[in-house]
Amino acid sequence: MGDEFDVVVVGAGPAGAAAALTARRAGASVLLLDRSDFPRDKACGDGIAAHSVDVLTELGVTEAVAGYAPLPALRMVAPGGGTVARALPRPAYTVPREVFDARLVAAAVAAGAELRRHTVRRVEARADRVVLDGELSGRVVVGADGAGSVVRRALGHPQNPDRHLALAIRGYAPALPGPSEQLIVTSKARWPAYAWSFPIGDGRANVGYGEVLRGEPLSRAYLLDRLAALLPGTDLATVTALRAHHLPLSTHRPAPGQGRTLLAGDALSLINPFTGEGIFYALLSGALAGAAAARAPEVAARRYADGLRRRLGTHLRHSSVAAWLARRRRVVDAAVRAARRDDRVFDDVVELGLGDGRLTARTLAMIGIGLPGGDGAPRR
Repeated sequence: MGDEFDVVVVGAGPAGAAAALTARRAGASVLLLDRSDFPRDKACGDGIAAHSVDVLTELGVTEAVAGYAPLPALRMVAPGGGTVARALPRPAYTVPREVFDARLVAAAVAAGAELRRHTVRRVEARADRVVLDGELSGRVVVGADGAGSVVRRALGHPQNPDRHLALAIRGYAPALPGPSEQLIVTSKARWPAYAWSFPIGDGRANVGYGEVLRGEPLSRAYLLDRLAALLPGTDLATVTALRAHHLPLSTHRPAPGQGRTLLAGDALSLINPFTGEGIFYALLSGALAGAAAARAPEVAARRYADGLRRRLGTHLRHSSVAAWLARRRRVVDAAVRAARRDDRVFDDVVELGLGDGRLTARTLAMIGIGLPGGDGAPRR
């Protein structure tokens, strides 16, 4: 046997870095593996919600969004054309993943994790350890290796099926004129789908378009056509670094672990089905996985599953219900109208889509009022 560690983390994105940080804080020896050198780009919307900053603060990472201007507001356009624009409960940030991930990896290394460039191809579970490629072993392995996770496949879990998997394309373009705000424009055609423009603060914005897959392939040209249609102020000729990526939605999650092997972040299909947000889930699940791996390796999967259930179980059920309701465009139209009328509804929707909020009875009632046939609903 080659190198042995208490915890081996496969994938050094937000979930993997958080797992490494937490395991090191518990005193474990940690090997952090990634197939790329850092800094490296990662296809993503780059949105960092306030809940993500909270988790990072708990991990002792205070500079992850330093130097990037806070975005105080969100503007959302409904499929039917209605708009709501309000101040966020707490500001968000747009930090390119090339910067954000490198900062988290640097924090993990500073905490004592060993970082290596290595592509994992084989995972072998044994009674007292997990062996990777016949040469590296950990008392626990955390699979934080993204939507195409090798560790997930080793546990027997295939990729999410259609309707539980989205495809998006993103790039960088000159920021649109106007106020500094996150912009989300939903699509009436091919719903559920939306385009976004998130200003970075340096004259650029992260722009993109994504939709839930339904069984037919989506071409790059099609995705770009939809981006241009929903963001007419964005000239495709000015968009750089275009990359597509899959988003495995949390409506179809595998078991979070088996024995001494755990899954976190995208590898666990922890993408909010309502908004496509995944960094908060990645950081939180990674932190929970790292803690379980370091403190109780022989029962790591059970402790990790219990921790996830306590911390995110209710929220994930509510976000799944919200995603099911939001398959109906008229529900989204009614939600935007309700959020425009009532700041508490707006805050509930934001907390549900960007953090760990709940679908409250009050918000459901306010949305119901705005549906056709509800009191005060628009009628022909």
